[in-house]
Amino acid sequence: VLIIEEAQNLSADVLEQVRLLTNLETNQHKLLQIIMVGQPELREMLSYPELRQLSQRITARYHLASLSRKEVSAYVAHRLSVAGVHNKVFPESTIDRLFRLSGGIPRLINLICDRAMLGAFVQGQNRVSRTTLFRAAREVLGETGRKSPQRQMLKWVLASLLFTICGAAIASNYYNQRALPSNADTKMHTEPYALKWPSDQPFEISKEMAFQALLKQWNVQYQPQQNSTACWQASARGLSCMDGQGGLDSLIRLNRPAMIKLFDDRGRYFYITLTEIHGRTATAIAGNEIRAVDVNSISKQWSGEYTLLWQMPPNYQGDIRPGDKGPEVTWLDIQLAVVQGRKAQIKKNLSYDDKLVKQVKKFQSDNGLTPNGIVGPETIIHLDTAAGTKAPELIDREKDK
Repeated sequence: VLIIEEAQNLSADVLEQVRLLTNLETNQHKLLQIIMVGQPELREMLSYPELRQLSQRITARYHLASLSRKEVSAYVAHRLSVAGVHNKVFPESTIDRLFRLSGGIPRLINLICDRAMLGAFVQGQNRVSRTTLFRAAREVLGETGRKSPQRQMLKWVLASLLFTICGAAIASNYYNQRALPSNADTKMHTEPYALKWPSDQPFEISKEMAFQALLKQWNVQYQPQQNSTACWQASARGLSCMDGQGGLDSLIRLNRPAMIKLFDDRGRYFYITLTEIHGRTATAIAGNEIRAVDVNSISKQWSGEYTLLWQMPPNYQGDIRPGDKGPEVTWLDIQLAVVQGRKAQIKKNLSYDDKLVKQVKKFQSDNGLTPNGIVGPETIIHLDTAAGTKAPELIDREKDK
């Protein structure tokens, strides 16, 4: 069986080659089943006159539609149940609104519900209200008041179109590898499939080596010492470790190199350092080797755990909250001034007052963060990025322009 994902990206010439290879067969049967999975554009391509012969050989087609209102309710209940939650976090009134806002698209349901539960937590509530859900959807999807939510969602449908072609075909596979900087301490390998830990190195040292590579991204030389952790060494340089759990989207939003935990095909775990993402290709350091790998391969092996480093503001002792005073508040005003294109306030012992809180909440909302006015690590990372602070990035904005 040959499975081609994102098949709508294939050119007409390549699709014609697939058709020609369906002629390969024995006297008894066809040699290969071909399954093409793609977005709705694939269906449009197969309607072209030049591809009519290929279209005629398709024996089964299936279009995955969005979930119904009843299915949305069951889907949310199932996801909560798997997570160990059995109380009614989303009342039926919020399910109705969730269905309208998401258009029944599972990915959008996930994003909106995740943000809504975070909003309820911040408010100290154990149930998501309709207002909280709407605010969460506005943060995830942007302004929803000008256009019909259903129409907006339909534009974002990532429906799967499945075609099965009985016949023989080639297994063509490629990925774009971006040139990597030379490094005297590492060897370069390309990994189009699964990432593996170097066979000549023990698994037990993977975390220490990944931390070493992560610190190096910030120009910090790791010193292996029994009485000094990597995070302690980072803090001595004004950096702090941030542990998280999520997906690739979470890391892309934070846009910082990260140490992540992977599993191999035998269930053994090891750590690598993800240093760059360019298009669909990620650059990772595994042990003393630099590897280029398709981002989908990482997602399949990743446990979801990550650790990244971020630059702490001056005199930072913890989250900056309304009413605080000190150098960290001055830093906050300067960063916002750069982002907003205004002059920073020149005051001694500047207070984190209502005016500044309002500006922070707007920045948080604009960047998909919970607009609670509390300036923690995620808000600080986004502020640094928006203000152009020099820090290693997972996605180089200049190169990707």
